[in-house]
Amino acid sequence: MQVHLQKSSVVSGQTIVLSGSKSESNRLLLLQKLFPQLVVENIADSDDVVAMQEGLSTKTDVVHVHHAGTAMRFLTAYFALCQNQTVVLEGSERMHNRPIAPLVDALGALGAQITYTAKEGFPPLRIDGIQAEGGTVEIPATISSQYISALLLVGTRLKKGITLQLLGEITSRPYIEMTLKILQELGVKTSFEGQTIVVAPLHQIQQTHFTVEADWSSASYYYSLLALSPLGTTLRLGKYKKISLQGDSILPEIYAKLGVETIFENEDYIRLTKIAEAQSSFEADFNDTPDLAQTVVVSCFGLGIACHIQGLHTLKIKETDRLVALQNELAKLGGHLIVTADSLTLTEHRSTITTLPAIHTYQDHRMAMAFAPLVIQMDLLINEAEVVSKSYPTFWNDLRKIGIQAIESK
Repeated sequence: MQVHLQKSSVVSGQTIVLSGSKSESNRLLLLQKLFPQLVVENIADSDDVVAMQEGLSTKTDVVHVHHAGTAMRFLTAYFALCQNQTVVLEGSERMHNRPIAPLVDALGALGAQITYTAKEGFPPLRIDGIQAEGGTVEIPATISSQYISALLLVGTRLKKGITLQLLGEITSRPYIEMTLKILQELGVKTSFEGQTIVVAPLHQIQQTHFTVEADWSSASYYYSLLALSPLGTTLRLGKYKKISLQGDSILPEIYAKLGVETIFENEDYIRLTKIAEAQSSFEADFNDTPDLAQTVVVSCFGLGIACHIQGLHTLKIKETDRLVALQNELAKLGGHLIVTADSLTLTEHRSTITTLPAIHTYQDHRMAMAFAPLVIQMDLLINEAEVVSKSYPTFWNDLRKIGIQAIESK
């Protein structure tokens, strides 16, 4: 599917209620499988979450997670500890090129029996479930926090719990802290000191109901729309908590620098208002929140300001190499982006566009949604626009609700 975004404006004062966080949802779905008495409400409706649900409920010996990276990592840990069960865990072609060796090695140290069925260090995996006791394992912290969260979640059902010794600089720390906070709310005793995380075994959860907060990553696209809109434009988003488990809840602080004010209202709604012009340039370290990088860079491009973001080394192993993808697509619009292994730098240059630009999404949902806010300034095409279903299936419909002209075609 291709979406033609026709230059249009946000209808000020509209309200959008977003689906639950896929990060919270997938963690809670795994815990619900481990502790069946847990009731979870406002589960996200994204492809990633559907893949997780299908994987956990499968009756077959082959589980396919498509592009769902979280499901691949979490299900690897889950099936490794399912005694007397053998499954082959596979995904899309891109998934088969995303590394998983650090998690497999850590599980192997606990006694897990996992073999690579194709390329060493990458899915697909054959997993022969065992009964493990737990204990202490080492794992690199520089590649993906999902490896760490996967181990922490299943550690709750291990006789000895689990102790992780993290090696190297910790990336995406808020996602690890999200996992620990959810475990704590359910009654798990945890500690996170220096490079060591301890999760004790849990036999009975203390909290049996959990409501998933709306996804802050999804809110980022509305922040970008507001940043590019005229002064005084407002939007109301729900439902968000002032004290959030999600690292991307730093959005109000980030976009305050780009002229967007956030006010928390009653009943867990936030009101966004474009109140000022953006600062002359933007610079930040996104080591803790790398998923926001694409949106913020496109916002800065639309605002015509320079941008430098570091701490982005994990973006090269996402759905695509997001740094190169950004570089390619911004170049179509006249943007000059310099990328390194872990950073990007956007200059203020922009050339005149003479043809309708078509943004390639590289099977990456965030590429599609990050570029969409430029509709405030220009017409553009989004190729493979259906990819948004990975995290936000109703994205294009929600844009239409607030006045954006988005025309779909096959």
